[in-house]
Amino acid sequence: MTKTLYLFGSAAPPVFQAAEVIRSAQARGWDVCLGLTPTAADWLRDELPALEERTGHPVRSRYKRPGEPDVWPKADAILFAPVTANSLNSWALCLTGTFVIGVVAEGIGKGIPIVAMPCVNSAYAAHPRVDQSITELRDMGVTVLYGDGGFTPNAPGERRPYPWDTALTAVEAATATA
Repeated sequence: MTKTLYLFGSAAPPVFQAAEVIRSAQARGWDVCLGLTPTAADWLRDELPALEERTGHPVRSRYKRPGEPDVWPKADAILFAPVTANSLNSWALCLTGTFVIGVVAEGIGKGIPIVAMPCVNSAYAAHPRVDQSITELRDMGVTVLYGDGGFTPNAPGERRPYPWDTALTAVEAATATA
């Protein structure tokens, strides 16, 4: 039985690896639905048709209108990566102005296993709200891969490999215990 993974991404450089991550998740047996913040969708606008073809689902970055049918199957898990400081803080504060933040905020209440992996540089990480948001999301039951065993902040402008395999493995672990 195939499980459905909602893969959500914010506008941080690792979002450009969405196609590779979708392939990796599909190789692990997931049916993947891709959701993006509006800025991330703009960054990937030229790739959206290929990403939709790859997943077999429309890429979503906006809420549907009331009464419109849901075009995605029900989520068995959500992976929100990369998560920017803006998305992380909006989520922890339940500021649901964007589709992906609305879904993950509601997902907590629905008991959907959620894994998040921030992508913030050390300048953003120095702001106390980032650590507060991570703590609050963990307290709500979200697996946040940050620090040892997850994403560690880099210097502004520095690029390091983003630990996608760690995130996908954490999703599998979260669903195995759900």
